[in-house]
Amino acid sequence: MFRYVLKTLWRHRTRTLLTVTGAAVAMFVFCFVGSVQEGLHRLTTGSDADRNLIVFQENRFCPTSSRLPEDYERVIAEIPGVRDVMPIQVWTNNCRASLDIVVFNGADPKQIQQTRPLKLTSGDWQQFQSTRDAAIVGRNVAQRRGLKVGDQFTIGEISVRVAGVFESNVPSEENLIYTSLQFLQYTRGLDAAGLVTQHEVLLTDDADPDRVAAAIDQKLRAGAVATKTRRKGAFQASTLSDLVDLIGFAHWLGYACVALVLSLVATTTVMSVQDRIKEYAVLQTVGVRPLRAMRLVLAESTILCVVGGVAGTLLALAALGFGGFAIGAEGATIAFRPSLGLAATGTIVSLFVGMLAGLIPAIQAATVPIVNALRQA
Repeated sequence: MFRYVLKTLWRHRTRTLLTVTGAAVAMFVFCFVGSVQEGLHRLTTGSDADRNLIVFQENRFCPTSSRLPEDYERVIAEIPGVRDVMPIQVWTNNCRASLDIVVFNGADPKQIQQTRPLKLTSGDWQQFQSTRDAAIVGRNVAQRRGLKVGDQFTIGEISVRVAGVFESNVPSEENLIYTSLQFLQYTRGLDAAGLVTQHEVLLTDDADPDRVAAAIDQKLRAGAVATKTRRKGAFQASTLSDLVDLIGFAHWLGYACVALVLSLVATTTVMSVQDRIKEYAVLQTVGVRPLRAMRLVLAESTILCVVGGVAGTLLALAALGFGGFAIGAEGATIAFRPSLGLAATGTIVSLFVGMLAGLIPAIQAATVPIVNALRQA
């Protein structure tokens, strides 16, 4: 049966190639959309997204507009349930949505090493800690900008020397550049001496994040700058609110790609059955039962869809793995990464759509009236 189906597909190889190519393109887009959704999910539901808090200036959105006193750190550290506080100065080249956003996070190098899951692939921590204008660069940023250890990187008012390139098991981290807090505070033109963008609060294991967040805002209400404290995941989701809506709409684009594959493969299979209506009638006259004829047609549509779908999925995974793509806004980034879940989803969807697309043509081939089909031929 398998050899017969392959011969049938090869007999109409131009149509087969076009169908496989169309399915591959549609599944390529489907996997890219899925990768964006996975990236958003990882960013807002990571291990520290619910346990860490972000203290930000009230009614501010872009990082450049939030200016909190650095000494809020001492006040926050005194609140029950707080284990540690990390002041962070954030600078970004673009507060709007961008595929090439550059985000600097300035913090104490020792705290960065203790609280961030970073692994240097080149360079060393000692140079980063001892040199004022040193920076460690995420792998994706280094790849996009062509940076390596020892390079001088300048963007806007900021100029740093690359002391290391790091990778992380948190994909969004690989789109950041870390420097010392003092460097960003005292960079000419930023005017941020004694100020930070936000305070990241690490909690004890038994602390209630919502209660601690309310206590922080209440404690700082009498301070120079009012604050809004949220869980890290909620803060990042709010920061990316416009992108969240766009990604939600893109979800329907993924469904449209699946519908496109279904329509394309179904149309091709119907045309194939119509072209060979006499052939199916002859098969039945020599003893091929209707159920076997159905299996022949289903196998044809499934092979078309699976070959195209798997090819598109593999191309998408390769592009995601080597491209280092990310989209960001207001200092937060969503990383596009390949995953086994994405590969499995692409393969399963291709298999299911292939079988569904061949169902109606298979019934047509199995129920063809033998005498009428032979007369028509």
